[in-house]
Formats: sequence, C-alpha cells, structure tokens
Amino acid sequence: MKKEKTQIFYIHGGSTFKNKRDYANNLKNRNISIEERIKWGGDYLKQRLGENFQIIRPRMPLQDNSRYKEWKIHFERHFPYLRDNIILIGESLGGIFLAKYLSENKFPKKILSIYLVCPPFDNSLPDEDLVGGFKLKSDLSLIEKNSKNLNLLFSKKDDVVPVSHAKKYKGKLKNARIMVYKNIKGHFVVSKFPEIVKMIKSDLKNKRKH
Repeated sequence: MKKEKTQIFYIHGGSTFKNKRDYANNLKNRNISIEERIKWGGDYLKQRLGENFQIIRPRMPLQDNSRYKEWKIHFERHFPYLRDNIILIGESLGGIFLAKYLSENKFPKKILSIYLVCPPFDNSLPDEDLVGGFKLKSDLSLIEKNSKNLNLLFSKKDDVVPVSHAKKYKGKLKNARIMVYKNIKGHFVVSKFPEIVKMIKSDLKNKRKH
C-alpha cells in the first residue's frame, strides 16, 4: 500500500490598503526589480523536504490588495482535498490570516503543526497599513486548541514586522514556541531557511513515534 505524503499548506504574504488611492500610490512608487526572486517557500522547501511531503501553495486572491473575507473563501475551498496530520505555514500576511482563521474557527482536519513566519499582530507596522479585515480578536486561545504544536518565527532584523509583535503574540499564546532569529536579515526574504526544514522533519519523526 502506497504511503500517503504529509501535506504542507503554505500561505504567502500580501499587502493591504485603506483605499484605492493608497493602492495606486503604492503601484506608482514601489521598487521595481527585474531580478529573479528566489524565496525559501518555493522550490527550496520542496527540494529539502523530499518525497515524503506534498506542498500545497494556493495563490490567494488579490495578493497586492488583500481582503480577509476573500482569502477565507479561497482557503476553505481547499478543505475537501486536505488530510489529517497536515502542516500549516503562513508567512507575513499569510501568518496573521492563519492566526485569525484558527482563532475563530475549528479546523476540519487534525493539524500536525503550525508555523507562523513573521506574522504581524496588529496595525502598528512602520511602513504599511494592516487593514482589509485582518484584525485579530482579543482571545486567540482556539489556535492552540486547533494544534498544540504552534511555532511563531520572527527576525530581530525585520524591517517590516517589528520584533515587538513577537511579544504581543507571546502575551496571548501561552504554550506557543516563539523564536526570534538574529541571523535572518529583513522580512524573511531569504532563499534558504534550514531552521524551518529541520523543525518540519522533526514533526514527521514525532508523528511516526505516536
């Protein structure tokens, strides 16, 4: 009998704007690069984890001008294809999306582990507005009921989500493992992320023991 692969559901980041004028201004003024962007959440993750995993990377609606309600619809459309012992990863806006969703809803499958990578906590970012419905409620305890293996990963050198947001999550999530990296530059825009690969492989080993 063929062994089923462990599913990883990876939700990318995005941007939110208060209105169309702010969005248009961002389009006119943001940096443009023609260099290929290689990010850890892409082929690197697939290559390092190998054949035991099925990585699902949905393209969330309107990534550049995101709305929570639309992301929620698209997220839930995937549920019929998901299996127990899934690993959920949310990066940046994808991280607060998962935090909000899992604090308000019981996930339909058993979650092996959750990784929230540089998730903002609230609208206190230095250069961006966190709007569009991505506001957390005061009680986040349902996240830990959805999965006891909850990991939040931050960088001390993050120029988008200040490390102070790690402390805010820590105040709400008593049992979460919160890690702050000194060696990762910026907003986790790195091509390799061996630390998360190691943790995911450890999740799979622990699953086999039980």
